[in-house]
Amino acid sequence: MRSFGNLVWNEWLKMFKKRSFFLPYALLAGMVIFTAFLLYKFSDGGSTGYEFAQIAVTTKGMGQVLTLLAIVVTAGAVAKEHSMGTIKLLLIRAQSRTKILASKYVAVLIYILTLVAFMFAVAVLTGQITFGMDVGSVTLGDVLIGAVNNLVYTIVYVTLTFMVGILTRSTGPAIGIGMFMVIMESMVVQLLARYSWSKYLLFLNVDLSLYSGGASSPVPGMSLTFSIIVLAVYLLLFLAAGFVTFKKRDVA
Repeated sequence: MRSFGNLVWNEWLKMFKKRSFFLPYALLAGMVIFTAFLLYKFSDGGSTGYEFAQIAVTTKGMGQVLTLLAIVVTAGAVAKEHSMGTIKLLLIRAQSRTKILASKYVAVLIYILTLVAFMFAVAVLTGQITFGMDVGSVTLGDVLIGAVNNLVYTIVYVTLTFMVGILTRSTGPAIGIGMFMVIMESMVVQLLARYSWSKYLLFLNVDLSLYSGGASSPVPGMSLTFSIIVLAVYLLLFLAAGFVTFKKRDVA
């Protein structure tokens, strides 16, 4: 277990030393503060700090930007090892390929978790400073649920991107396919929600905020438990495809 922890720490240091590591944090903070300024300056008011924070962290609001940034940063976790020729040095270690790839995936998950936590903190703080601390219809708990839903949403798409990076050994396709899936999501939901079989598609289940506030599901038969099970199946498929490919690939 200690050796796996060292591998995760090593992967985290490799991500930390890249120039792009802090860029998403800066962009998210700038976007949240700038949006709060615009709303405060040009809207008619009426919002509370928590209402603004909820808009900032959810996938229906600014949270989707976080997902796109996470895709860009994490797409090269494996692909760049191939393009830079460092994959051979990585695999000559005594550790198994499964453990090496798992350490990369865990480092990616930790990075996403810090991004979501950072955006949550910035959104709540900015909302309280800009719009005041009055309690309206949205509570801090609602904002936290929105952030957790966004965390799940981001993990699913980043895991998909992680798998594409392994299969293609290239950062470009991994970023392109990951972003394409995020951008196409709402269109696919609108086009296919009329068909009952569409409830098994990733797009219709990836946003769990769908079930917040007692809203009805787009397809009859869907529920929060149903969507969680569907997402778990997709995640297992993505990870299985990635790990099997990585273990069998010849890098000599």
